[in-house]
Amino acid sequence: MLFLGDDWAEAHHDIELQDEQGAVLVRRRLPEGVTGLARLHALIADHLDDADDPSVVFVGIETDRGGWVQALIAAGYSVYPINPQQSARYRQRHSTSGAKSDPGDAHVLAEIVRTDRDHHRPATGDSDLAEAVKVLARTHQTMIWSKQRQANQLRSMLREFYPAALTAFSDDLAGRDALAVLAAAPTPAAGRALTRTRLVSVLRRAGRRRNLEHRAIEILTALRSEQLELSGPVAAAYGAGVTAIATVLTAMTGQVAALEAEVESCFGRHPDAEIITSQPGLGKVLGARVLAEFGDDPDRFADAKARRNYAGTSPITRASGTRRVVLARYARNRRLADTMHQQAFCALSTSPGARAFYDAHRAAGNTHHAALRALSNRLVGILDGCLRHHTRYDETIAWAHRHTLAA
Repeated sequence: MLFLGDDWAEAHHDIELQDEQGAVLVRRRLPEGVTGLARLHALIADHLDDADDPSVVFVGIETDRGGWVQALIAAGYSVYPINPQQSARYRQRHSTSGAKSDPGDAHVLAEIVRTDRDHHRPATGDSDLAEAVKVLARTHQTMIWSKQRQANQLRSMLREFYPAALTAFSDDLAGRDALAVLAAAPTPAAGRALTRTRLVSVLRRAGRRRNLEHRAIEILTALRSEQLELSGPVAAAYGAGVTAIATVLTAMTGQVAALEAEVESCFGRHPDAEIITSQPGLGKVLGARVLAEFGDDPDRFADAKARRNYAGTSPITRASGTRRVVLARYARNRRLADTMHQQAFCALSTSPGARAFYDAHRAAGNTHHAALRALSNRLVGILDGCLRHHTRYDETIAWAHRHTLAA
């Protein structure tokens, strides 16, 4: 067996190849791309017999995506994506001085896959369709998070010089009405100068079709209310910032919608789509995120517990002496944790079993979020069973155990 540590950077890869005894066979810096990958294959081939299977080459690398990783998997190597925080802890085993270098990191990664690979999960063999869903779902989710950050920046700016706009659009600052009105009236003076006829026209062009007159009056009342104001030049400067952010948010809203359509289309073609969307609280978008993060490799998770641990829904226990506490798992896949939390919340209104489970935890004294975490942990287990048995969700079967205990 051979063990390869690959410390990647944008332009190069530092690699170290070891044998079973930990002796260093090769230590090189290779360029990124086809040329570097070809040289890597040649170096590995020099230390393999013709009859050896490529799977006897174990690769440790601090990423699980990208063309380089996919090429390593396609070559038949056993690839282990290592969390950078874990490799940092391993580095401390070799040196306490705090020294760090790229060749040193490659050495640590090679040591990990040589001595401790049983404690790490190899890269999955997800289908191309699942990988496509992953790219789209993550891009869509990232775009939504970016849009929210822009909206928060806009809120902060309006609070400093245009509080009347916050009063008018406090419930949906990134909505079509707010963005259209702020584009037309980015300063308090411009807001007061708006007429009802002009405002109705702005709202209609933005897409509003109902309650135009009533909504226009509400907005005008808020914009013309008394507020503390800054001097003209300062307000104009803030107004330029509002116009810029509103323009960005308008463009992002359109791109979020376009990406959502792509996500739904791609996810709908996957054979597990019907099973996933049959789960309570999962539609096409959340379902696509679930597929993206869990993948579709049937051998990735040994059991439901492993899937729960990966999702970050299962709690962790800290015990020392007579002290024992159970805490939420903080080291987790943030994208998946956010998705499962949303599923649990949505399931409250669509699944009687989920609602009863949540209510029981609330009655036991758990907080809202703790009860949702417990519910999402249960829902991950149900999803695991459905995927393993290739069956759609059934409310009666899913919660039969709970009903038996209650009886």
